[in-house]
Amino acid sequence: MAQKILASILSADFACLGDDISKVIASGADGIHFDVMDNNFVPNLTIGPDVCRALRSYGIECHIDVHLMTNSVANLAEMFAKAGANAITFHVEVVPNASGIIDKIKGLGCKVGLALNPDTPPEMITKFLPEIDLVLVMSVNPGFGGQKFIPSSLDKIKYLADVRVAQGLSFEIAVDGGLNETNLSELANHSVDNFIIGSALFGAADYSERINLFRSKLCQNLDSN
Repeated sequence: MAQKILASILSADFACLGDDISKVIASGADGIHFDVMDNNFVPNLTIGPDVCRALRSYGIECHIDVHLMTNSVANLAEMFAKAGANAITFHVEVVPNASGIIDKIKGLGCKVGLALNPDTPPEMITKFLPEIDLVLVMSVNPGFGGQKFIPSSLDKIKYLADVRVAQGLSFEIAVDGGLNETNLSELANHSVDNFIIGSALFGAADYSERINLFRSKLCQNLDSN
């Protein structure tokens, strides 16, 4: 699978969001990532589908990956799909019928993923892996950007990669939280496909230079195999 760098817009400049995202995409990011928080499931309140719709109207055409850190899933998933999202990920803990939500999101024309919080065992979603397109491993406690990577996340990633191979599945493995140039090579070596990067990217003075640095770290993994 092609390795992708997704820019987490939680760390972007919201005073000029469309322009900031345009710059990061032009600099080489493969898409953008929405952190949708409801101040209930997680202790923060962020953005809704109107922001997604506004970005599409502004001219943002790249892949938009939405992570619902919310107790409400079905209605928000439909709203984001209509607003222009390409992929929607949710937490299995908050829904009584995960398969039903998975089918709903697929029916809306979006890829569908399940997210794992740091304290959620990967075995909780094993039975759903044949149904979904991606698994998002949260390598920080969700709610705020700028946190440090939790090393035990590597165990979950390895478990998922092993299951993917053993069962011949094709879901992608994404990681979000504390990613930077110091840990990208190791994560790539653990079969991660999507690298969601926020403050380590948007905090750079030169987006192109920073993304080129990230890709050089990913290439180090390819060269070592």
